[in-house]
Amino acid sequence: MSLPVPASLSPSRVASFTDCALAFRFAAIDRLPEAPSVAASTGTLVHAALERLFAKVAPPERTVEAGLAQLALAWEALSGTADFAGLGLDDAGRSALVDDAAGLVRRYFALEDPTRVRAIGLELKLEARLGRLRLRGVIDRLDLDGAGRLVVTDYKTGRAPGPAFENARLAGVQFYAFLCEQVFGQRPAAVQLLHLREPVAIVSVPTAQSARGFRSRTSAVWAAVERACAREDFRPRPSALCGYCSFKAWCPAFGGDPALAPTAALANAS
Repeated sequence: MSLPVPASLSPSRVASFTDCALAFRFAAIDRLPEAPSVAASTGTLVHAALERLFAKVAPPERTVEAGLAQLALAWEALSGTADFAGLGLDDAGRSALVDDAAGLVRRYFALEDPTRVRAIGLELKLEARLGRLRLRGVIDRLDLDGAGRLVVTDYKTGRAPGPAFENARLAGVQFYAFLCEQVFGQRPAAVQLLHLREPVAIVSVPTAQSARGFRSRTSAVWAAVERACAREDFRPRPSALCGYCSFKAWCPAFGGDPALAPTAALANAS
């Protein structure tokens, strides 16, 4: 009996399958919920603050103080949601989370001047086809540069990848470039990853060659997903990422049974 094939792929799902096929299965096929984490919630808060900065503040007024004010408003809106409440933080923990987010917002201003940014899309959801495959992604910010060309900006609140992992993480860059080219008929002039914690910007210029490489790699990943579904063969790939995984209870690398995962998903749904 084969497993159902996912309906689409996103940049995070491609990275998940590449990092660990079994974790991909748990998230994309069994639909197991991922436990809330301080790191993910901090990222959500910072993204919301920067989205508000560009949506609600006029360009000349986009100062550090304005960014922190939008952070406070974002915290007011999000702190009572299930993901944040599920963290179970005490007052000290909540203060530490907000202080960390404030530091990330401040460091954003070291990477670019927001008064000069011409944002034309925020948290922009895009979809496109690649053969039989549907690709989808959310672009944090889509800009126009001085020449009227598209620039994709993606905020990262974790550590910048080391040299050994940078190419893998830049695969997401080509994903966004492909979506823009398919939806808007224009390849972005640049895609920039703003790693706020360092802070450091990683900028990539998409080309026709990189677009061909993306098509080839993504088609290969999708073919591997289809084979794994047909054979029910999603194998774990133990690594340092296991320390952050929500699915260890069902992973054979940690004594778990993947066959019990669908039961857990049904119990959660009910």
